[in-house]
Amino acid sequence: EKMTYAEALKYVAKKYGIEVREKELTPEEARRNDDRESMMVVNSWAADYFQHVLHDTDEGLSVGMGYFRERGFTDATVRKFALGYCPAKGDAMTMAALGAGYKEQFLVGTGLTIKRETGGYYDRFCGRVMFPIHSIGGRVTAFGGRTMRTDKKVAKYFNSPESEIYHKSDVLYGLYHAKRAIVQQDCCILVEGYTDVIQMHQSGVENVVASSGTSLTEGQIRLIGRFTRNVTVIY
Repeated sequence: EKMTYAEALKYVAKKYGIEVREKELTPEEARRNDDRESMMVVNSWAADYFQHVLHDTDEGLSVGMGYFRERGFTDATVRKFALGYCPAKGDAMTMAALGAGYKEQFLVGTGLTIKRETGGYYDRFCGRVMFPIHSIGGRVTAFGGRTMRTDKKVAKYFNSPESEIYHKSDVLYGLYHAKRAIVQQDCCILVEGYTDVIQMHQSGVENVVASSGTSLTEGQIRLIGRFTRNVTVIY
């Protein structure tokens, strides 16, 4: 899996239910660890929620799935990348999360929810098709959302804001799905966006990742360097 030694220890320990204590944490460090884990859990719930809305609601099927089919994505591809849809009703996702027992603090912390100054909530990604962004280990750390509106004043793509668990300069979209193929072929193809990665996977080219709208960073290059020294850029 090309993990570091520490990552490999944690991965195996988690798989077999073994607690790994690196050192005695200060109360502040323990709180931050707990907060990070809570944010991961909220993102995991949100990814499942967006998939449910896409596959099991009239709005999701007509708007979200309609868009993915227009792009030529198969149902298997949509499932593979856990694509979803956030309802256009302004606070539907947030109210569902709160109703399921998730805390406002972590909904706001991950950027999924925007708290209105006048009271109430607003879903950051309302009315957008959703692209979960996974860590190397496969956990959802953030989202990208594409608007379904034609209004030119609305940003076509939104990403989750920077947070305790997401630093976009150190993330490559699709790396979780591509890492094995990159190692096998000893080459990484670097493209611009989410749909470029997904289309290439669907066509059988799996050693591909995207920098997702940011300028290529040193952190992203180092990430690729863990798997291969050979990069082909297709921008």
